[in-house]
Amino acid sequence: MNRRIIGAICLVAVLLVTGLAPARAAERPTIKIGWSIYVGFMPLVYMEKSGILKKWGDKYNVDLKVTLVNDYVGSINQFIGGDLDIVTVAGMDGLTMPAAGGVDTTLFMIGDYSNGNDVLLSKKAGSVKELKGQTVDLVQFSVSHYLLQRALVKNGMTGLGDVKTVNISDADIASAYLTSPDVTNVASWKPMTDDMIKGVPGTKVLFTSQEIPGEIMDVFITKTATMKAHPEAIKALAGAWYEALGILSGNDAKAKDMREVMAAGMGTDVAGFESQEATTHFFKTAKEASDFLTAASTKEIWDNIRTFSFEQGLFGQGATSKDDVGISFPDGSVLGNTANVKLRVNDDITALAAAGKL
Repeated sequence: MNRRIIGAICLVAVLLVTGLAPARAAERPTIKIGWSIYVGFMPLVYMEKSGILKKWGDKYNVDLKVTLVNDYVGSINQFIGGDLDIVTVAGMDGLTMPAAGGVDTTLFMIGDYSNGNDVLLSKKAGSVKELKGQTVDLVQFSVSHYLLQRALVKNGMTGLGDVKTVNISDADIASAYLTSPDVTNVASWKPMTDDMIKGVPGTKVLFTSQEIPGEIMDVFITKTATMKAHPEAIKALAGAWYEALGILSGNDAKAKDMREVMAAGMGTDVAGFESQEATTHFFKTAKEASDFLTAASTKEIWDNIRTFSFEQGLFGQGATSKDDVGISFPDGSVLGNTANVKLRVNDDITALAAAGKL
């Protein structure tokens, strides 16, 4: 399942599980890292194949086991249940699934944000404002739903109440737009939106995630107890990640090889990978990532995310306010309930990487 699908699936009871599920050998722990196929997570494939991950694991005397989970939501549920120690997620999902479900969760590294991968399209409307009163097809409670809300608000409208939304699966949305005259407006993501634009002449791009930089982010999360018990594993993963991103930043033979490996992992060619890479903002240095995690504007982003999440019922039936779930930040400040902090945006390891201390 695509990493962009959240929502209805996260409106289930989750178990509060702390620590690491399997027994660990004290001398060399094994840390299980779950991920699903998405352009922003593909460096993990190269890290494993190239030996970079093993090299950093050896440095910190830890085994980092990377596991591809084909079902994105399933990967988060495995994390919640204790079968995975670390998982890659869209930032909003880290809040609405483990954190809102009661799991004390730490966001310790950001990989990228969508910088045009998520798109609002129309066959007829010439602007976002012209969508008022119209129907928009999308995957309900996904980042596409969030994108639509932000598009409406940023164009002077009140929000989702100005339009009608129809829930449609990610498997069906492209074909519906291409074949059904009744489907005139959609919010979706690449590569499906590329097919829609090519297949329906005159399609207008009304809004993209490039207009909300940083808001649709992809991150690494772990349980706070794991973060405290195994900082060496987090350091090893961060060291490997930024070494790989350093290679991706280049134009030499190693960078070419890395793109070929990642493209193959996605089941596409290099051109297909680069098309999505072009609209994905990778944090290619730890300094840039650290600056983002500690910026005042990042708190504003999380306030937008938690507001949308609460209004859509993604905090669960018992939630009475967007403040019910506390979100803490590197400067010690908290959005929401200080007595119920369940998502911790943590810059400690990224800052070490930025300072060259890993």
